[in-house]
Amino acid sequence: MRKFERKPTAASFDAKPGEGSEAAAASKPPPAAASAGMLKGLVIVATPIGNMSDITLRALDTLRGAHAIACEDTRVTAKLLARHGISAKLVAYNDHNAPRVRPLLLQRLRRGETVALVSDAGTPLISDPGYKLVREAVAEGLPVVGLPGPSAALAALVVSGLPTDRFLFAGFLPPKSAARRAALAELAPVRASLIVFESGPRLAACLADMATELGPREAAVARELTKLFEEVRRGTLAELAGHYETAGPPKGEIVIVAGPPATPTEVSDTDLDEQLQVALSRLSRRDAVAAVAAATGAPRKRVYERALALRSEP
Repeated sequence: MRKFERKPTAASFDAKPGEGSEAAAASKPPPAAASAGMLKGLVIVATPIGNMSDITLRALDTLRGAHAIACEDTRVTAKLLARHGISAKLVAYNDHNAPRVRPLLLQRLRRGETVALVSDAGTPLISDPGYKLVREAVAEGLPVVGLPGPSAALAALVVSGLPTDRFLFAGFLPPKSAARRAALAELAPVRASLIVFESGPRLAACLADMATELGPREAAVARELTKLFEEVRRGTLAELAGHYETAGPPKGEIVIVAGPPATPTEVSDTDLDEQLQVALSRLSRRDAVAAVAAATGAPRKRVYERALALRSEP
């Protein structure tokens, strides 16, 4: 198992937050920057995932010139704006108030205003409420523009050392082991690198379930990407599960990347039966089927049928 740790950078992470409120944003006149050349409509703006310097010039221009900035947490976004000298024009838009605020944002868009949509960190719509706003804007034929930028999922993938030509982002897996393993069983046949988010307290258990359901795949755990204590730890899923079980829950934001399944080879019924007999001697039938399917690349249905056949034999 290999570990890579990036040394602290000189970037600042503790800029003091500015002040802003939905009422103040609504009462302010449009900024001077909102003129010819300014993007119109709903603009999806990616923001830093840790290091506040990781923002594009185009994103800063848009935030500076927008009539309103819809954000998950005004306190978080105010820090970013203060760091870059941008006056706060913030409107809180999150899971709690979305049904009430979304119509107000759509009304602004209908008036021809520019509304910038940001998340607390990274690219909006990835595990945040922006999807419904974008969908309704598209349904009404309102302009929607995306400004690319930081993404924890992609940042983890490119430093993982795992295949990048095909990948699947699965967000957060279910917190309970049974449901998590069921979800992983569905993902196991997908011939792509798998990217998931996880919390520190659940990391070891999640990796153990991934090792059971996905088999002996190479993986990487990326933690605190772009921040002072960035760390990428690589190894097999089982090795990583063992490390975090011993070391305890790590702190910070965590992304797991698991490599794709091995290229399947034709496996005879005899080979499957032999591996199943070994697996069944120490695992339940469900777990044995999952383990053999992951190890051989054989379809889970076929392995299950062989397990039933073994049970019926004398």
